[in-house]
Amino acid sequence: MVMAAFIPNIVVALPKPKTHQPLRKPKPTVSCKATQQKSISDVWRKIHGEDDWAGLLDPMDPLMRSELIRYGEMAQACYDAFDFDPYSKYCGSCRYSPSEFFDSLDMSHVGYTPTRFLYATANINLPNLFRKSRWPSKMWSKHANWAGYIAVSNDAMTKLLGRRDITIAWRGTVTHVEWVADLMNYLKPISGEGDVKVEAGFLELYTDKETTCGYCKYSAREQVLAEVKRLLDKYSQEEVSVTITGHSLGSAMGILSAFDIAERGLKAGTSTVFSFSGPRVGNLRFKERLEELGVKVLRVHNSHDMVPRSPGMFLNEGLPRWVVNLVQGLPWCYLHVGVGLELDHKKSPFLNPNADAASAHNLEAILHLLDGYHGKHGAFKRTSERDLALVNKDCDFLKDEHTVPPRWRQDLNKGMVKTQDGRWVLADRPKPHDPTQDLHH
Repeated sequence: MVMAAFIPNIVVALPKPKTHQPLRKPKPTVSCKATQQKSISDVWRKIHGEDDWAGLLDPMDPLMRSELIRYGEMAQACYDAFDFDPYSKYCGSCRYSPSEFFDSLDMSHVGYTPTRFLYATANINLPNLFRKSRWPSKMWSKHANWAGYIAVSNDAMTKLLGRRDITIAWRGTVTHVEWVADLMNYLKPISGEGDVKVEAGFLELYTDKETTCGYCKYSAREQVLAEVKRLLDKYSQEEVSVTITGHSLGSAMGILSAFDIAERGLKAGTSTVFSFSGPRVGNLRFKERLEELGVKVLRVHNSHDMVPRSPGMFLNEGLPRWVVNLVQGLPWCYLHVGVGLELDHKKSPFLNPNADAASAHNLEAILHLLDGYHGKHGAFKRTSERDLALVNKDCDFLKDEHTVPPRWRQDLNKGMVKTQDGRWVLADRPKPHDPTQDLHH
Protein backbone atom coordinates (compact mmCIF):
# COMPACT_ATOMS: atom_id res chain seq x y z
CA MET A 1 0.00 0.00 0.00
CA VAL A 2 1.05 3.61 -0.47
CA MET A 3 -0.01 6.87 1.13
CA ALA A 4 -0.61 9.76 -1.27
CA ALA A 5 0.60 13.29 -0.58
CA PHE A 6 -1.18 15.78 -2.87
CA ILE A 7 0.42 18.93 -4.29
CA PRO A 8 -1.40 21.00 -6.98
CA ASN A 9 -1.42 18.95 -10.18
CA ILE A 10 1.10 16.49 -8.71
CA VAL A 11 0.63 13.20 -6.90
CA VAL A 12 3.67 11.82 -5.11
CA ALA A 13 3.61 8.22 -3.83
CA LEU A 14 5.26 7.88 -0.47
CA PRO A 15 6.07 4.49 1.14
CA LYS A 16 3.99 3.66 4.17
CA PRO A 17 6.14 4.21 7.30
CA LYS A 18 7.19 1.05 9.02
CA THR A 19 6.36 0.49 12.64
CA HIS A 20 8.37 -1.68 14.97
CA GLN A 21 5.83 -3.84 16.78
CA PRO A 22 6.13 -7.36 18.16
CA LEU A 23 4.53 -9.85 15.82
CA ARG A 24 2.96 -12.30 18.21
CA LYS A 25 -0.04 -13.55 16.27
CA PRO A 26 0.21 -17.29 15.65
CA LYS A 27 -0.52 -18.83 12.30
CA PRO A 28 -2.47 -21.92 13.31
CA THR A 29 -3.44 -23.01 9.82
CA VAL A 30 -0.01 -23.03 8.17
CA SER A 31 0.07 -25.92 5.74
CA CYS A 32 2.97 -28.14 4.83
CA LYS A 33 3.78 -31.33 3.05
CA ALA A 34 4.20 -33.17 6.36
CA THR A 35 0.65 -32.35 7.44
CA GLN A 36 -0.70 -32.72 3.89
CA GLN A 37 -2.40 -29.31 3.86
CA LYS A 38 -4.30 -30.16 7.04
CA SER A 39 -5.47 -27.72 9.68
CA ILE A 40 -5.13 -27.98 13.46
CA SER A 41 -8.63 -29.40 13.78
CA ASP A 42 -7.50 -32.38 11.68
CA VAL A 43 -4.34 -33.21 13.59
CA TRP A 44 -4.67 -31.71 17.06
CA ARG A 45 -4.55 -35.11 18.79
CA LYS A 46 -1.15 -35.83 17.23
CA ILE A 47 0.08 -32.35 18.17
CA HIS A 48 -1.04 -33.10 21.73
CA GLY A 49 0.96 -36.31 21.93
CA GLU A 50 -1.38 -39.07 20.76
CA ASP A 51 1.63 -40.85 19.20
CA ASP A 52 4.24 -39.28 21.49
CA TRP A 53 5.00 -36.73 18.77
CA ALA A 54 6.48 -39.32 16.41
CA GLY A 55 7.41 -37.69 13.10
CA LEU A 56 6.56 -34.16 14.26
CA LEU A 57 9.79 -33.00 15.92
CA ASP A 58 12.67 -34.01 13.65
CA PRO A 59 12.23 -32.37 11.25
CA MET A 60 9.87 -29.93 12.94
CA ASP A 61 6.35 -30.00 11.55
CA PRO A 62 5.17 -26.40 10.91
CA LEU A 63 1.81 -26.93 12.61
CA MET A 64 3.59 -28.44 15.61
CA ARG A 65 5.92 -25.43 15.68
CA SER A 66 3.10 -22.87 15.52
CA GLU A 67 1.18 -24.57 18.33
CA LEU A 68 4.26 -24.83 20.56
CA ILE A 69 4.96 -21.13 20.06
CA ARG A 70 1.30 -20.28 20.71
CA TYR A 71 1.23 -22.13 24.02
CA GLY A 72 4.67 -20.75 24.87
CA GLU A 73 3.31 -17.24 24.37
CA MET A 74 0.45 -18.04 26.73
CA ALA A 75 3.06 -18.98 29.34
CA GLN A 76 5.08 -15.83 28.54
CA ALA A 77 1.94 -13.79 29.24
CA CYS A 78 2.35 -14.79 32.90
CA TYR A 79 5.65 -12.91 33.03
CA ASP A 80 4.45 -9.93 31.03
CA ALA A 81 1.43 -9.45 33.31
CA PHE A 82 3.23 -10.03 36.61
CA ASP A 83 4.04 -7.06 38.84
CA PHE A 84 7.55 -7.83 40.07
CA ASP A 85 8.51 -4.28 41.10
CA PRO A 86 9.21 -4.21 44.87
CA TYR A 87 8.39 -0.48 44.91
CA SER A 88 4.84 -1.22 43.78
CA LYS A 89 2.04 -1.62 46.31
CA TYR A 90 0.81 -4.45 44.11
CA CYS A 91 4.10 -6.33 43.84
CA GLY A 92 3.39 -10.04 43.46
CA SER A 93 0.01 -9.57 41.78
CA CYS A 94 -1.23 -9.53 38.19
CA ARG A 95 -1.28 -6.08 36.59
CA TYR A 96 -4.57 -6.69 34.79
CA SER A 97 -8.03 -8.00 35.58
CA PRO A 98 -9.20 -11.20 33.86
CA SER A 99 -11.56 -9.25 31.58
CA GLU A 100 -8.76 -7.08 30.16
CA PHE A 101 -5.90 -9.58 30.45
CA PHE A 102 -5.17 -10.53 26.83
CA ASP A 103 -6.22 -7.15 25.40
CA SER A 104 -3.75 -5.39 27.71
CA LEU A 105 -0.97 -7.70 26.53
CA ASP A 106 -1.73 -7.05 22.85
CA MET A 107 -2.90 -10.66 22.57
CA SER A 108 -6.54 -10.23 21.56
CA HIS A 109 -5.84 -12.58 18.67
CA VAL A 110 -5.17 -15.51 21.02
CA GLY A 111 -8.88 -16.43 21.07
CA TYR A 112 -9.16 -17.35 24.77
CA THR A 113 -10.99 -15.90 27.75
CA PRO A 114 -9.44 -16.09 31.24
CA THR A 115 -11.87 -17.71 33.69
CA ARG A 116 -9.74 -17.93 36.82
CA PHE A 117 -6.56 -16.40 38.23
CA LEU A 118 -4.39 -18.74 40.28
CA TYR A 119 -2.55 -17.80 43.48
CA ALA A 120 0.02 -19.55 45.62
CA THR A 121 1.02 -18.73 49.15
CA ALA A 122 4.36 -17.03 49.70
CA ASN A 123 4.73 -18.41 53.22
CA ILE A 124 7.21 -21.13 52.37
CA ASN A 125 10.92 -20.46 52.78
CA LEU A 126 11.89 -20.07 49.13
CA PRO A 127 12.91 -16.39 48.94
CA ASN A 128 13.87 -16.31 45.27
CA LEU A 129 10.52 -17.70 44.13
CA PHE A 130 8.36 -14.80 45.33
CA ARG A 131 8.17 -11.04 45.08
CA LYS A 132 6.90 -8.81 47.86
CA SER A 133 6.41 -5.07 48.16
CA ARG A 134 8.79 -3.13 50.37
CA TRP A 135 5.78 -1.14 51.62
CA PRO A 136 4.34 -3.68 54.14
CA SER A 137 1.52 -1.40 55.29
CA LYS A 138 0.31 -0.94 51.70
CA MET A 139 0.64 -4.49 50.38
CA TRP A 140 -2.34 -5.97 48.54
CA SER A 141 -1.61 -9.33 50.25
CA LYS A 142 1.00 -10.43 52.77
CA HIS A 143 0.72 -14.09 51.90
CA ALA A 144 -0.04 -14.55 48.19
CA ASN A 145 1.65 -14.31 44.81
CA TRP A 146 -0.17 -14.50 41.48
CA ALA A 147 0.82 -17.85 39.96
CA GLY A 148 -0.98 -17.97 36.60
CA TYR A 149 -4.39 -18.35 35.05
CA ILE A 150 -6.91 -20.70 33.48
CA ALA A 151 -8.47 -19.72 30.16
CA VAL A 152 -10.91 -21.34 27.73
CA SER A 153 -11.07 -20.96 23.96
CA ASN A 154 -13.89 -18.80 22.60
CA ASP A 155 -16.33 -20.10 20.00
CA ALA A 156 -14.30 -18.91 16.99
CA MET A 157 -11.06 -20.40 18.31
CA THR A 158 -12.87 -23.59 19.31
CA LYS A 159 -14.05 -24.03 15.74
CA LEU A 160 -10.52 -23.50 14.44
CA LEU A 161 -8.99 -25.92 16.96
CA GLY A 162 -11.62 -28.62 16.48
CA ARG A 163 -12.45 -28.79 20.19
CA ARG A 164 -12.96 -26.57 23.25
CA ASP A 165 -9.55 -26.04 24.81
CA ILE A 166 -9.02 -25.37 28.51
CA THR A 167 -5.52 -23.98 29.03
CA ILE A 168 -3.77 -23.71 32.38
CA ALA A 169 -0.75 -21.38 32.29
CA TRP A 170 1.71 -21.29 35.18
CA ARG A 171 4.17 -18.51 35.92
CA GLY A 172 7.81 -19.29 36.52
CA THR A 173 10.21 -17.26 38.64
CA VAL A 174 11.24 -13.69 37.89
CA THR A 175 14.63 -13.98 39.55
CA HIS A 176 17.74 -15.47 38.03
CA VAL A 177 18.30 -19.21 37.82
CA GLU A 178 19.78 -19.26 41.32
CA TRP A 179 16.28 -20.19 42.53
CA VAL A 180 17.25 -23.81 41.86
CA ALA A 181 19.59 -23.63 44.85
CA ASP A 182 16.60 -22.85 47.08
CA LEU A 183 14.96 -26.20 46.41
CA MET A 184 14.59 -28.47 49.41
CA ASN A 185 15.85 -31.16 47.04
CA TYR A 186 14.34 -34.19 48.64
CA LEU A 187 11.42 -36.34 47.57
CA LYS A 188 8.11 -36.40 49.35
CA PRO A 189 4.93 -38.48 48.70
CA ILE A 190 2.57 -36.49 46.52
CA SER A 191 -0.45 -37.59 48.48
CA GLY A 192 -0.29 -39.01 52.00
CA GLU A 193 1.88 -42.06 52.16
CA GLY A 194 3.15 -43.91 49.13
CA ASP A 195 6.00 -44.42 46.72
CA VAL A 196 4.87 -41.79 44.18
CA LYS A 197 7.07 -38.89 45.23
CA VAL A 198 7.90 -35.39 44.00
CA GLU A 199 10.30 -32.64 45.01
CA ALA A 200 9.22 -31.28 48.39
CA GLY A 201 9.56 -27.57 47.53
CA PHE A 202 7.36 -27.87 44.45
CA LEU A 203 4.77 -29.85 46.36
CA GLU A 204 4.64 -27.37 49.25
CA LEU A 205 4.23 -24.46 46.85
CA TYR A 206 1.42 -26.33 45.08
CA THR A 207 -0.46 -27.50 48.18
CA ASP A 208 0.17 -24.89 50.89
CA LYS A 209 -2.56 -22.42 51.85
CA GLU A 210 -3.20 -19.51 54.21
CA THR A 211 -6.74 -19.54 55.57
CA THR A 212 -6.59 -15.88 56.65
CA CYS A 213 -5.91 -14.70 53.08
CA GLY A 214 -8.68 -14.56 50.47
CA TYR A 215 -6.23 -15.15 47.64
CA CYS A 216 -4.69 -18.34 49.01
CA LYS A 217 -7.43 -19.53 51.34
CA TYR A 218 -7.43 -22.54 49.05
CA SER A 219 -4.20 -24.03 47.74
CA ALA A 220 -3.14 -23.72 44.12
CA ARG A 221 -4.03 -27.39 43.77
CA GLU A 222 -7.59 -26.79 45.02
CA GLN A 223 -8.04 -23.74 42.82
CA VAL A 224 -7.04 -25.67 39.70
CA LEU A 225 -9.12 -28.75 40.40
CA ALA A 226 -12.24 -26.74 41.25
CA GLU A 227 -12.06 -24.60 38.10
CA VAL A 228 -11.25 -27.47 35.74
CA LYS A 229 -14.18 -29.44 37.12
CA ARG A 230 -16.48 -26.44 36.67
CA LEU A 231 -15.40 -25.93 33.06
CA LEU A 232 -15.65 -29.63 32.20
CA ASP A 233 -19.18 -29.65 33.58
CA LYS A 234 -20.03 -26.51 31.62
CA TYR A 235 -18.77 -27.95 28.33
CA SER A 236 -19.78 -31.55 28.98
CA GLN A 237 -21.60 -31.72 25.63
CA GLU A 238 -18.49 -30.74 23.66
CA GLU A 239 -15.15 -32.33 22.92
CA VAL A 240 -12.70 -30.75 25.36
CA SER A 241 -8.93 -30.78 25.72
CA VAL A 242 -6.98 -29.78 28.82
CA THR A 243 -3.65 -28.20 27.89
CA ILE A 244 -1.12 -27.07 30.48
CA THR A 245 1.79 -24.76 29.76
CA GLY A 246 4.49 -23.33 31.96
CA HIS A 247 8.10 -22.22 32.03
CA SER A 248 10.76 -23.04 34.61
CA LEU A 249 9.05 -23.40 38.00
CA GLY A 250 5.75 -23.07 36.10
CA SER A 251 6.62 -26.24 34.23
CA ALA A 252 6.88 -28.15 37.51
CA MET A 253 3.56 -26.71 38.70
CA GLY A 254 2.04 -27.70 35.36
CA ILE A 255 3.18 -31.30 35.62
CA LEU A 256 1.82 -31.55 39.17
CA SER A 257 -1.57 -30.16 38.12
CA ALA A 258 -1.70 -32.51 35.12
CA PHE A 259 -1.06 -35.43 37.46
CA ASP A 260 -3.87 -34.31 39.78
CA ILE A 261 -6.39 -33.76 36.98
CA ALA A 262 -5.75 -37.23 35.62
CA GLU A 263 -5.48 -38.96 39.00
CA ARG A 264 -8.88 -37.59 40.05
CA GLY A 265 -10.50 -38.62 36.78
CA LEU A 266 -11.54 -35.10 35.85
CA LYS A 267 -10.65 -35.65 32.21
CA ALA A 268 -11.27 -38.79 30.17
CA GLY A 269 -8.41 -39.63 27.81
CA THR A 270 -5.18 -37.61 27.91
CA SER A 271 -4.10 -34.27 29.29
CA THR A 272 -1.11 -32.56 27.67
CA VAL A 273 1.70 -30.51 29.18
CA PHE A 274 3.89 -28.27 27.04
CA SER A 275 6.84 -27.70 29.36
CA PHE A 276 9.46 -25.02 28.69
CA SER A 277 12.84 -25.14 30.44
CA GLY A 278 11.42 -27.19 33.28
CA PRO A 279 13.29 -29.02 36.07
CA ARG A 280 12.83 -32.65 37.04
CA VAL A 281 9.82 -33.08 39.31
CA GLY A 282 9.59 -36.59 40.76
CA ASN A 283 10.93 -40.09 41.12
CA LEU A 284 10.66 -43.18 38.92
CA ARG A 285 7.28 -44.16 40.34
CA PHE A 286 5.93 -40.66 39.62
CA LYS A 287 7.08 -40.97 36.02
CA GLU A 288 5.48 -44.41 35.71
CA ARG A 289 2.21 -43.26 37.25
CA LEU A 290 1.98 -40.29 34.85
CA GLU A 291 2.36 -42.71 31.96
CA GLU A 292 -0.28 -45.04 33.41
CA LEU A 293 -2.69 -42.10 33.65
CA GLY A 294 -2.10 -41.17 30.02
CA VAL A 295 -0.60 -37.74 30.72
CA LYS A 296 1.49 -36.53 27.79
CA VAL A 297 4.43 -34.20 28.41
CA LEU A 298 6.60 -32.50 25.80
CA ARG A 299 9.64 -30.84 27.36
CA VAL A 300 11.27 -28.05 25.33
CA HIS A 301 14.60 -26.81 26.63
CA ASN A 302 17.93 -25.21 25.71
CA SER A 303 20.82 -27.65 25.92
CA HIS A 304 22.92 -24.98 27.70
CA ASP A 305 20.33 -24.31 30.41
CA MET A 306 21.15 -25.60 33.91
CA VAL A 307 17.57 -25.70 35.23
CA PRO A 308 16.46 -28.84 33.31
CA ARG A 309 19.47 -30.63 34.82
CA SER A 310 18.12 -30.11 38.33
CA PRO A 311 17.30 -31.57 40.76
CA GLY A 312 18.90 -35.00 40.48
CA MET A 313 22.15 -33.78 38.98
CA PHE A 314 23.77 -37.21 39.37
CA LEU A 315 20.94 -39.69 40.00
CA ASN A 316 18.60 -39.37 37.02
CA GLU A 317 17.26 -40.94 33.82
CA GLY A 318 20.73 -40.82 32.26
CA LEU A 319 21.82 -43.82 34.32
CA PRO A 320 21.33 -47.38 33.08
CA ARG A 321 17.89 -48.69 34.01
CA TRP A 322 19.28 -51.29 36.40
CA VAL A 323 21.10 -48.54 38.30
CA VAL A 324 17.92 -46.42 38.43
CA ASN A 325 16.04 -49.42 39.85
CA LEU A 326 18.76 -49.80 42.43
CA VAL A 327 18.85 -46.16 43.61
CA GLN A 328 15.24 -45.11 43.03
CA GLY A 329 14.49 -45.32 46.75
CA LEU A 330 17.02 -42.60 47.55
CA PRO A 331 15.54 -39.13 48.19
CA TRP A 332 17.78 -37.54 45.52
CA CYS A 333 16.92 -39.68 42.49
CA TYR A 334 14.79 -37.72 39.97
CA LEU A 335 13.67 -38.57 36.45
CA HIS A 336 12.38 -36.39 33.65
CA VAL A 337 8.96 -37.30 32.30
CA GLY A 338 7.61 -37.39 28.75
CA VAL A 339 9.41 -36.57 25.51
CA GLY A 340 12.27 -34.08 25.27
CA LEU A 341 12.90 -31.52 22.52
CA GLU A 342 16.39 -30.08 22.89
CA LEU A 343 17.33 -26.77 21.27
CA ASP A 344 20.73 -25.09 21.03
CA HIS A 345 21.03 -21.29 21.18
CA LYS A 346 24.51 -21.46 19.62
CA LYS A 347 22.87 -22.42 16.33
CA SER A 348 21.08 -19.09 16.08
CA PRO A 349 23.14 -16.43 14.26
CA PHE A 350 21.16 -13.74 16.11
CA LEU A 351 22.10 -14.72 19.68
CA ASN A 352 25.28 -14.17 21.65
CA PRO A 353 26.78 -17.65 22.10
CA ASN A 354 28.55 -16.54 25.30
CA ALA A 355 25.59 -14.95 27.08
CA ASP A 356 25.01 -15.56 30.78
CA ALA A 357 23.19 -18.55 32.25
CA ALA A 358 19.96 -16.61 32.80
CA SER A 359 19.73 -15.86 29.07
CA ALA A 360 19.98 -19.56 28.22
CA HIS A 361 16.92 -20.08 30.43
CA ASN A 362 14.84 -17.23 28.96
CA LEU A 363 11.42 -18.18 27.53
CA GLU A 364 11.35 -15.59 24.73
CA ALA A 365 14.69 -16.97 23.58
CA ILE A 366 13.21 -20.49 23.55
CA LEU A 367 10.36 -19.25 21.33
CA HIS A 368 12.91 -17.65 19.00
CA LEU A 369 14.79 -20.96 18.80
CA LEU A 370 11.56 -22.84 18.06
CA ASP A 371 10.87 -20.45 15.20
CA GLY A 372 14.16 -21.42 13.56
CA TYR A 373 14.42 -25.10 14.55
CA HIS A 374 14.29 -27.64 11.71
CA GLY A 375 15.67 -30.74 13.39
CA LYS A 376 18.72 -31.91 15.31
CA HIS A 377 20.97 -31.69 12.29
CA GLY A 378 19.21 -28.88 10.46
CA ALA A 379 20.54 -25.36 10.18
CA PHE A 380 18.78 -22.51 11.98
CA LYS A 381 16.38 -20.72 9.65
CA ARG A 382 13.62 -18.38 10.74
CA THR A 383 10.18 -19.41 9.56
CA SER A 384 8.26 -16.24 10.42
CA GLU A 385 8.74 -12.54 11.00
CA ARG A 386 8.49 -12.95 14.77
CA ASP A 387 10.10 -9.83 16.22
CA LEU A 388 13.71 -10.37 17.31
CA ALA A 389 13.36 -7.57 19.87
CA LEU A 390 11.17 -9.85 21.99
CA VAL A 391 14.27 -11.89 22.89
CA ASN A 392 15.80 -8.96 24.79
CA LYS A 393 12.61 -8.10 26.62
CA ASP A 394 14.00 -9.45 29.92
CA CYS A 395 17.58 -10.42 29.12
CA ASP A 396 20.70 -9.46 27.16
CA PHE A 397 20.90 -12.19 24.54
CA LEU A 398 20.80 -10.60 21.08
CA LYS A 399 24.07 -9.68 19.40
CA ASP A 400 24.85 -5.97 19.57
CA GLU A 401 24.56 -5.60 15.79
CA HIS A 402 20.77 -5.79 16.17
CA THR A 403 20.81 -2.64 18.37
CA VAL A 404 18.10 -3.82 20.73
CA PRO A 405 18.64 -2.61 24.33
CA PRO A 406 18.79 -5.38 26.94
CA ARG A 407 15.92 -5.78 29.40
CA TRP A 408 13.88 -3.09 27.72
CA ARG A 409 10.51 -4.04 29.20
CA GLN A 410 9.70 -1.57 31.99
CA ASP A 411 6.92 0.54 33.47
CA LEU A 412 6.52 4.17 32.56
CA ASN A 413 7.91 6.27 35.44
CA LYS A 414 7.94 3.15 37.65
CA GLY A 415 4.18 3.46 38.09
CA MET A 416 4.26 7.07 39.30
CA VAL A 417 1.56 9.38 37.94
CA LYS A 418 0.99 13.11 38.22
CA THR A 419 -2.11 14.24 40.08
CA GLN A 420 -4.25 17.26 39.22
CA ASP A 421 -2.45 19.35 41.84
CA GLY A 422 0.90 18.52 40.25
CA ARG A 423 2.14 15.93 42.75
CA TRP A 424 3.70 12.61 41.73
CA VAL A 425 2.27 9.55 43.50
CA LEU A 426 2.19 5.79 42.98
CA ALA A 427 -0.82 5.02 40.83
CA ASP A 428 -3.71 3.12 42.34
CA ARG A 429 -5.44 0.37 40.45
CA PRO A 430 -8.39 -1.93 41.13
CA LYS A 431 -7.89 -4.51 43.83
CA PRO A 432 -6.49 -7.76 42.38
CA HIS A 433 -9.04 -10.39 41.46
CA ASP A 434 -10.01 -12.59 44.42
CA PRO A 435 -10.41 -16.18 43.18
CA THR A 436 -12.15 -17.49 46.30
CA GLN A 437 -15.30 -15.39 46.15
CA ASP A 438 -17.09 -17.92 43.99
CA LEU A 439 -14.92 -20.99 44.47
CA HIS A 440 -16.97 -24.07 45.30
CA HIS A 441 -15.57 -27.46 46.28
